[in-house]
Amino acid sequence: MSKNHRGSGIRSLPAHGRGTCAICKKSDIKVLWEKEIDGKTVKICKFCNAALKNKARNEAPAAAPAAEAAPAEEAPATEAPAEANA
Repeated sequence: MSKNHRGSGIRSLPAHGRGTCAICKKSDIKVLWEKEIDGKTVKICKFCNAALKNKARNEAPAAAPAAEAAPAEEAPATEAPAEANA
């Protein structure tokens, strides 16, 4: 099968989608992903995009058990006064 249309989406972009990454500062690299960093929307390369996604994915499981543990600690505190009044 031919691959005639590969990359056709970036042919219309200036410099065919190439520029300088706002995070790693590599030049003449494809910067096709827009991310909001410090309140600004900047274009970054695919390597920095993957690094940001992996960082967010690794932080999410660490926050989830902490959120689940907090209600478990509050539950005995609310049950204790009910038992004392009975």
